[in-house]
Amino acid sequence: IQHTGGTGGGYQGNRPGQRPGGGPGGRGPRNAPSPRAEKAEVTDKEIQEQIKATLAKLSGGKGGGGNRAKYRREKRSAIADATEERRLMEQAESKTLRVTEFVSANDLAALMNVSVNEVIKVCMQLGMFVSINQRLDAEAITIIADEFGYSVEFITSEDEQALEVTIEENEEDLVDRAPIVTIMGHVDHGKTSLLDYIRNANVTAGEAGGITQHIGAYSVKTEGGRTVTFLDTPGHEAFTAMRARGAKVTDVVIIVVAADDSVMPQTKEAINHAQAAGSPIIIALNKIDKPGANPDKVREELAQMNILVEEWGGKYQSQEVSAKTGAGIPDLLEKVLLEAELLELKANPDRKAVGTVIEASLDKGRGYVATVLVQTGTLKIGDVVLAGSHYGRVKAMTDHRGRKMKEAGPSTPVQLLGLDGAPQAGDKFQVMESEREAREIASNRAQLQREQSLRTRKHITLDEIGRRLAIGTFKELNVIVKGDVDGSVEALSDSLLKLSTAEVQVNIISKGVGAISESDVLLASASDAIIIGFQVRPSQNARRLAEQEQIDVRLYSIIYDAINEVKDAMEGMLAPTLKEEITGNAEVRDVFKITKVGTIAGCMITDGSIQRNSKVRLVRDGIVVHDGEILALKRFKDDVSEVRQGYECGISLRGYNEIQVGDVIEAYVEKEVKRTL
Repeated sequence: IQHTGGTGGGYQGNRPGQRPGGGPGGRGPRNAPSPRAEKAEVTDKEIQEQIKATLAKLSGGKGGGGNRAKYRREKRSAIADATEERRLMEQAESKTLRVTEFVSANDLAALMNVSVNEVIKVCMQLGMFVSINQRLDAEAITIIADEFGYSVEFITSEDEQALEVTIEENEEDLVDRAPIVTIMGHVDHGKTSLLDYIRNANVTAGEAGGITQHIGAYSVKTEGGRTVTFLDTPGHEAFTAMRARGAKVTDVVIIVVAADDSVMPQTKEAINHAQAAGSPIIIALNKIDKPGANPDKVREELAQMNILVEEWGGKYQSQEVSAKTGAGIPDLLEKVLLEAELLELKANPDRKAVGTVIEASLDKGRGYVATVLVQTGTLKIGDVVLAGSHYGRVKAMTDHRGRKMKEAGPSTPVQLLGLDGAPQAGDKFQVMESEREAREIASNRAQLQREQSLRTRKHITLDEIGRRLAIGTFKELNVIVKGDVDGSVEALSDSLLKLSTAEVQVNIISKGVGAISESDVLLASASDAIIIGFQVRPSQNARRLAEQEQIDVRLYSIIYDAINEVKDAMEGMLAPTLKEEITGNAEVRDVFKITKVGTIAGCMITDGSIQRNSKVRLVRDGIVVHDGEILALKRFKDDVSEVRQGYECGISLRGYNEIQVGDVIEAYVEKEVKRTL
């Protein structure tokens, strides 16, 4: 008994704040030297082991096989311990919910294995009134899950899909693919001209102001028979987002710097994008044929940014080129292929296609056209494609020259028709098993986007009113942005939002692809907004409605102009401007192709009048396809200076022959007008 008491004393004496051997369970006075005082230092674990050993002795260590039995027992107990530990870990994991934001109360209840009524009851206690199908935001989900003892991990719908579509590739299935090369650099440093020389075509001629405003993808065969896919990204800073996306899908980046200029902020930005994407960089020093070219100055500026070229002992390849004469371009392509060989680019062509959307637009005759880059697998006509929150069956595919294609392998850029909407540039696309599956995922994503835009639309609060009153001069500029392709709309919206100041807040209340419609004008009227059209035109009815409602519709074809005008309007520095006044519209009823003269459009003047010296625009399905001058205006065989409404005439345009029946020729004059806000 005495011994047991000693152990008891040790047990209690082991609590923090009590001396060993002392306390109520111990025997004898505190200061009396006790022979068992040493033994009292016993831990729980030792006691448990002692008990185990005693039990083991009792349960029999009879005979000579004691050691073997002991080993078996230890092994059994180790397995039991491991199982228990695993069970505890699984339990902890099962207490973590992986959900997307805006999941409904019903789904949340199902995930936690409780009835939805309990969830609603908890919400009531927390002062939240929710219905079964109401979608909950992140904060509410976290609070509710916490009440039931769960922790929450949020995943985006993209992650959710990524969880489903990770396919392991076998090494033997992989074949070499063409490198994807993005050309980046400052505006006007000659990126598109360089590409033109490489692919023997002229893109800039069709671009307003000679500035690339869209992202293009081209497949080019080199002299050695190797294929390289080029992405041409716009250089203007408004396209940061587009450039960032360009760098994400790319393998090699060519940074173009003009040898007669210096390293610009956008050049630095492009280099940062490329480094962030981890892509190898090749520096192309363009315009070396110009008299003022000084490539060493550029190399020096690059060296100050820690970009040392190989000639100066660094690791970055550089090449002096001229996009005009073509000097150095074969060497540049060699360097690209060398970088690509080091990367050992491979893809499996025998699986379902996966890739990235580069651009999307609405073509009235063909529907939604998406430019996509296949990154792995082969895309075939008839495949069901899911891109962002849109899906569809591939009806037709063409390359960048408009030639029809049956299928597209890895690293191939194609334009595809058949999607039910314009996906965002940068969205991943993948080929799905069935249309039903694609429709479900697309509608889930669309619902999530709608939900998020509804939740993030901030209504005016008391604090906000207080803040406005305190400033006293607060104004809001509501803007509706319409453009011909998604990339431009997004870039323009981002740039306009960045113009917000403490006094004037810019709100983009709607943005979309396609011509300016009546519903846009009605929305502008309801929300006191201005409409900015980029490379698009309002329909006749929309223009009439805008005049009635006195809605300001501003139409631009160069992104700088749009940004600068909005900025000027906001700063109140409204200098006199060239205002366009539309003098007349003519509808093309027939087209005559005459040798040595070109195309003549047989037109009917639908309103106003068209004068010989007017500037004209050719508008097809609400989108401007050409801006230029009249070459000849005739009534029967006679040249005339003006044709009025209701008469027919023949019009030929200077330097443009691709006129089609149904196009509208819009004549305008530019007048200088004093502007007021």
